[in-house]
Amino acid sequence: MGGVAKMPAGLCWLLLGVVLAFGVAASPAQASRANHYDFYIKETKITRLCHEKTILAVNGQFPGPTIYARNGDVVVVNVYNQGNKNITLHWHGVDQPRNPWFDGPEYITQCPIQPGANFTYRIIFSEEEGTLWWHAHSDFDRATVHGAIVVHPKRGSAYPYRKPHKEIPIILGEWWNVDVEQLLERTKRTGADVNISDANTINGQPGDLFPCSKNGTFRMLVKHGKTYMLRIINAGLTNEMFFGVAGHRLTVVGTDGRYLKPFTVESIMISPGQTMNAILVADRPTHGSGNSRYYMAARTFVTNLNLESDNTTATAILEYTDAPPSAGPPDFPNLPAIDDIAAATAYTAQLRSLVTKEHPVDVPGHVDEHMLVTIAVNLLPCGANETCEGPTGNRLAASLNNVSFQTPITDVLDAYYSSMRGVYKPDFPNKPPFFFNFTNSLPLNQSFTKPGTKVKVVEYGTVVEVVFQDTGILGAENHPMHLHGFSFYVVGRGFGNFNKSKDPATYNLVDPPYQNTVSVPKAGWAAIRFRASNPGVWFMHCHFDRHTVWGMDTVFIVKNGKTPDAQMMPRPPTMPKC
Repeated sequence: MGGVAKMPAGLCWLLLGVVLAFGVAASPAQASRANHYDFYIKETKITRLCHEKTILAVNGQFPGPTIYARNGDVVVVNVYNQGNKNITLHWHGVDQPRNPWFDGPEYITQCPIQPGANFTYRIIFSEEEGTLWWHAHSDFDRATVHGAIVVHPKRGSAYPYRKPHKEIPIILGEWWNVDVEQLLERTKRTGADVNISDANTINGQPGDLFPCSKNGTFRMLVKHGKTYMLRIINAGLTNEMFFGVAGHRLTVVGTDGRYLKPFTVESIMISPGQTMNAILVADRPTHGSGNSRYYMAARTFVTNLNLESDNTTATAILEYTDAPPSAGPPDFPNLPAIDDIAAATAYTAQLRSLVTKEHPVDVPGHVDEHMLVTIAVNLLPCGANETCEGPTGNRLAASLNNVSFQTPITDVLDAYYSSMRGVYKPDFPNKPPFFFNFTNSLPLNQSFTKPGTKVKVVEYGTVVEVVFQDTGILGAENHPMHLHGFSFYVVGRGFGNFNKSKDPATYNLVDPPYQNTVSVPKAGWAAIRFRASNPGVWFMHCHFDRHTVWGMDTVFIVKNGKTPDAQMMPRPPTMPKC
């Protein structure tokens, strides 16, 4: 299983002193730049859609507070769990070099923070610059426990575009009238699908098209001629989204904390887990135009019409403060239809890395290890003395290469670090167990998968190419696949079955987008490349949360390199216990 080599006693005690002072080994320069936040997670009463319920929230805010940092900073977040259940937090898109201890996924890199306990996360920003986000990484808690991360350029550096007048986080999400914990417990108990949300939201609000929602609708106040940066985040559990602003075009300049070649569109498509930076110029006439208010709108993008979906449209309002008040309703944007795959595909094809001297790319040209990973929604047999509500009386499941990941009760990172046996098996396969026309459905009796805690172990510095292949086993659909600990180059994508003889010739190795979450197209494939130069234990999973719970996950373990700066930091003594 490969543990971590022992250190000389003197070096071990020196590192322990740094750990006790700062949580993990860090340079004095990093320590001096540390920013501190206190997060109190507790139950909070909130009303949406005429319905009051209790949610988990950070510091009483939904969405939670924004974390601000600069490229190269270290941020310390003290988390106090004053709620009624176990919880962890994840810093989505932060590579955390050599520092998997504070990455956050429950039972992957840590045991959860128990009620009444506290835990301090140390977040190391290395190359990220732009918009990222943080969220709970336990159960369905991230439905309400999430917030933005804004990473500005280093002092003395500048944006590769004109600095905006103002920057506004726009967090897309979902709202359920029922307790999300009840949703999760029901799907675990019965094996059925998760009930759809009651509304989509923008910054925690469904908008004034919904009952009892007018007063809470988010408003963005602008002045004519000013430029605004929208930091757009899809924090939803189940829905990809189209988003646009009536009367205004959006110039997209970044995704997932990295810069893009600017391109201008009427609307964007954003998957759960992804972020997009878009510049909006407030250039509408402010006199004699008849309107000073414009709807922002977010609508679900659905790729499997056989599944029930939340087809509601969330709204917010952009309002000119230097224009006469409007008597009529705000103008409404022209968003693509809920099932417009062509619009989503055309948008995604425009994502290309900026590529400048200040922001170069380093696309690996040679691949050491090729992986073809099939993505599927499957079945597991209903257990003895169970009543299951999935297809044909079985349980819904999900898999990668027909392995349905089974979360252990001891976290994988601790097991790896201490050479503990029996927690995981290091034999996640590089290809599916059998080949067929992946984009077709299979008879239900051939749709079953097998549970297991299988991980992929790679040597430090290995260049890995993963081709994600969607399947139609229980219905083809898009899947937002997220890798912790790394950004990766999305070098190719297409529809149908991946052809290893022909499709690599279509790869973009010049300026592919550098992302941490890729939307794998329905009945198609997406190819990513990354250099495994971040030692540790890193989760890879679908960012549709029900698919994560069902097992559409695996773990990469990257072994230590030979030099000290290529080795995982030592275990902090403050890690929560299982």
